[in-house]
Amino acid sequence: MDNKNNNMDMASLMAMLSKMDKKDLEQGLNKVSNMLKSKDAEQIINEIKKSK
Repeated sequence: MDNKNNNMDMASLMAMLSKMDKKDLEQGLNKVSNMLKSKDAEQIINEIKKSK
């Protein structure tokens, strides 16, 4: 992945996170944490793409 896309994705992610309230944010971070513990990166990326 080139850096320009990565920065853009990070900017959109940060914008999305900034709109969430604290409770939603904590739940989302817990989900991400659990996903990272239980799955490999490829599976996580595929799930994220499916959910868009």
